[in-house]
Amino acid sequence: MASFDSTEHPHRRFNPLSGEWVLVSPHRSKRPWQGQEEETEQDNRPAYDPACYLCPGNTRVGGEVNPAYESTFVFNNDFGALQADVPTGGINEGGLLRAEAESGICRVICFSPQHDLTLPQMTVPAIRKVVDLWAAEYQALGARPDINYVQIFENKGPMMGCSNPHPHGQIWAQRTVPGEPAKEGGQQLAYFQEHGRTLLTDYLALELEKKERVVLENEYFVVLVPFWAVWPFETLLVSRRPVQDLTQLTDDERDALADALRRLTIRYDNLFNISFPYSSGLHQRPTDGQAHPEWHLHMHFYPPLLRSATVRKFMVGYELLGDPQRDITPEFSAGRLREVSETHYKEAE
Repeated sequence: MASFDSTEHPHRRFNPLSGEWVLVSPHRSKRPWQGQEEETEQDNRPAYDPACYLCPGNTRVGGEVNPAYESTFVFNNDFGALQADVPTGGINEGGLLRAEAESGICRVICFSPQHDLTLPQMTVPAIRKVVDLWAAEYQALGARPDINYVQIFENKGPMMGCSNPHPHGQIWAQRTVPGEPAKEGGQQLAYFQEHGRTLLTDYLALELEKKERVVLENEYFVVLVPFWAVWPFETLLVSRRPVQDLTQLTDDERDALADALRRLTIRYDNLFNISFPYSSGLHQRPTDGQAHPEWHLHMHFYPPLLRSATVRKFMVGYELLGDPQRDITPEFSAGRLREVSETHYKEAE
């Protein structure tokens, strides 16, 4: 019998951050595609849209008027999924029907006053202002006694459910630690207690030694396709220094984070020469007043596109009922991302 080959044979890969497994089926990447194809987003927006509720000077649905902001702008979400003044209480019937009140704050961050930009089209100094605002919001919201976790994220593109194309992200700050960072926190704590180092410190050392899945790096950050990636071109952005949250980054590290974000998102856009959709988010330590030395700052990018600008990955069938599954290997995805230019395709025209 032939020996096992991870580029040809089905296998499972373990995600040490979540404690879960993903099924990898590289042989399936050769199958023809006859499924649904998506319409690509039309990327011809004006620099200012009078109908956009995020553009400077425009009136939002709730009646508030945006200031004539010139860089970043943050405000409480007019339709936030969380509310600060929720009364305490809950339901518990036999331990089977359980619910509990959840309070929190939802904020919207506009990355730029220009309606027609996205992160890869912004300069590093402009993205640095976004990083600074992320850090300030994390610190201010996390200082509240009723907030124990601050989740910063971006949904880019209508394929990811983004309701407004203006460059923006969101912050959901809440009383409890959500499921994904809670799983990661538990895994990181167990590893730190056993080894005295953060899980991502040792994982990053392995990846930098192998270089198989590293996409790009600078002095302070590394972007790679994780060994356990589920989404086709999923990436993980990791700080070289094991800091727990954004507020601990030096000025140089904040600049480097902005640089890494720009370079990665340019590569995404250049992959299929479109404004590339994704959901991304920072994972950092809870804001419950504890030190959490086990936490290591990182950022996830989850893009859905698989083979082209119109073919995407869906979570259905086995993935909903069993485990996540992927066809193309993380090594293949990393190679594709390394191959593309860091000059945005619109600038190269």
